[in-house]
Amino acid sequence: MLPLFATTIFLSAFLLFGVQPMFTKMVLPILGGSPSVWSVAMVFFQALLLAGYAYANLLVTRMRRGVAVAVHVALLALAMAGLPISVVAFGSPEPSGPTAIWLLGVFALSVGLPFLALSANGPLLQAWFGQVGDKQSSDPYFLYAASNAGSFLALLSYPLLIEPWLRLGEQSLLWASLYGLLATGVSLCAFFLIRRGRGISETIAADEIERIAVGWSDRLAWMAIALVPSGLLVAVTAHIATDVASAPFLWVLPLALFLLTFIMTFRERSFASSGKLKAIQVWGIAFVFLMLLKGAETLALAGLHLVVFFVSALIAHRALYERRPSARNLTSFYVWMSAGGVMGGVFSGLLAPALFSGVLEYPILLVASLFVGRKVAWRDFTSKEAYPGIAAAILLVGCGVLILLVDRLSETILFITGVLLIILLILTWRKAVGTVLVGTACALTVTVLSDLVVGTTSYRSFFGVNKVYESPDGQFRYIRHGSTIHGAIRLRTPDGKLVTGRPEPLTYYASAGSNVLGIEAVRRAQGGRLNRVAAVGLGSGSIACSIKAGENWTFFEIDPVVTEIATDPSQFAFMAKCAPNSRIVHGDARLTLQKEADRFDLIFLDAFSSDSIPAHLITVEAIRSYLDRMSPNGVVVMHISNRHLDLRAIVARAAAEAGLVTYAGATKASGEATGASITLAIGHRAEDMGDIAQTWKLIRPDYARSPWTDDYSNIIEGINDKWFGPAMDEVLIQPGRSVEASN
Repeated sequence: MLPLFATTIFLSAFLLFGVQPMFTKMVLPILGGSPSVWSVAMVFFQALLLAGYAYANLLVTRMRRGVAVAVHVALLALAMAGLPISVVAFGSPEPSGPTAIWLLGVFALSVGLPFLALSANGPLLQAWFGQVGDKQSSDPYFLYAASNAGSFLALLSYPLLIEPWLRLGEQSLLWASLYGLLATGVSLCAFFLIRRGRGISETIAADEIERIAVGWSDRLAWMAIALVPSGLLVAVTAHIATDVASAPFLWVLPLALFLLTFIMTFRERSFASSGKLKAIQVWGIAFVFLMLLKGAETLALAGLHLVVFFVSALIAHRALYERRPSARNLTSFYVWMSAGGVMGGVFSGLLAPALFSGVLEYPILLVASLFVGRKVAWRDFTSKEAYPGIAAAILLVGCGVLILLVDRLSETILFITGVLLIILLILTWRKAVGTVLVGTACALTVTVLSDLVVGTTSYRSFFGVNKVYESPDGQFRYIRHGSTIHGAIRLRTPDGKLVTGRPEPLTYYASAGSNVLGIEAVRRAQGGRLNRVAAVGLGSGSIACSIKAGENWTFFEIDPVVTEIATDPSQFAFMAKCAPNSRIVHGDARLTLQKEADRFDLIFLDAFSSDSIPAHLITVEAIRSYLDRMSPNGVVVMHISNRHLDLRAIVARAAAEAGLVTYAGATKASGEATGASITLAIGHRAEDMGDIAQTWKLIRPDYARSPWTDDYSNIIEGINDKWFGPAMDEVLIQPGRSVEASN
């Protein structure tokens, strides 16, 4: 019996977690590739997992074996009727409406039934195995490792084997075929349950019921412990995806580590409860707080967040295993554990964006993870163990007083206070209460206090968090999404005088930057004036000051909050003074562009969120959709600056598939005004781009690689190109030889 049940559980888990990145990738183009799509997806899948566990518990505890078997096999057959999986959407989401609720409906209609059937298989088959009379039936919890092994393999296989080689339609067909095989396996397990379980009584004596009963304290403990790693999973995934790319490759890493912790902890012997692991957790959280305090984020530092998450999940899931009930309460245990998981996901994915203007859920959950696995009693808060917390509170109050007295040194004082608190956190790792209290003080320092000192105003929407703040000397105001500045305006001159008149574009949009140089070149090629222009991505509105008299520009922005910031003259004056009458269209640009009646001479595309790329805007289908809205000699100018990915070869290959040529130009940072930028110009012919053909680098398409399409993309290519591709110096626009000068 063991090989049959273990293999069936393994395959069920493989399909359960294989469908998550596959279907979420299908949905991404509808919502602009936002990282929040994956956060909402995880909330949906966690909620349906809870429903499946509750359904399995109902079958095991409330129905006779024969009836339970018939009901579950019927559900599997009904779900199979809706395969292969495809997106079932009802209308388009309103940008200012309840996007998350709309998205949950799409998931429910498209994959709800098969996912519900699959999610019940894990606990149900474990419970069935406990009734077939096998020598290992008395403690079937070890089969949970087989379940998580299947899930883990699915998540690793998707970005490495499935996504690079199979298109979404092919993936869906393969998934449907394996689902049919699984249904056969479940039916066999049900057959042997009926056949071999006849001699095992389904009734339980009263004294046995009393002995195996669990109380509400047990249920609440299971739920509370499971909440923390589940919430951390959503929070850390969103944190990483915002600064790299919203793609399955980066979604599955945290989820795979999450499942790996179950494999390592749901067994008789595990190192996950050792004191050394808790020391590693405290040290790791201390370094995460330090990085949050400095605002430093790189692809390498994403590994630090993953390590801290992995260790915290190990500790939490080991604590769950050590509190597991007898096999009779197995399905109930999984129900309450799953309920905690749903609560954690709802907190991070749905409630936090509505409750907090900044990303506070991540540090909050890091502090909560310090509770798990440590015995903390209320009386400990008045004992000697609370002394480090008192010291942390004194440091925080002292920091606030010093900042009020010495305003010019506020950021220095904040940083010193943060470092001292982090050192104190490391020193107190053996003291449970001290660790929790000092960790709370660290979280307050790197979030609330840090924003107050810098003078940051945070704006949060479904599409992320935008922060508006001024430089310490008061000369500039910035808008930042994630860890990337998306625009800046000069407020005062170096001698402190207020700047008046038409604002000067800075950073990526400076007159000497590759974005503006590319636009100017296309303008000259078309007789010195662009009739109609589509600008995708608003940011601070800086590019509006590149508009010339008589030109008609339309801005396309997916996030209404960004529009509010950019059109508020008290924040950024670019739109108010340079394009007060320009039209702004809300929604995903790929969809809204198609609704435009007229054609454009230029499409300027700058739609990255932090360093996360909306892959659906650079596929073959996307570029062909731009062609549909371009005049015969129109050009796409695309800003692709990114710290982690090089998109030159990827975009050039997709453009070649659409019959277009691609040139790349780049400028280095120059003082405070000009930021480093990399820009592509894409058109039918080189002459449509003017003198770009003489000053920019022609990117020849690599036909050995597959072009990115709506059902195929491989983010690993972009990472490899960044580190092993052609040197960026090859596309630099030479100083002193701008496009205008070369003409």
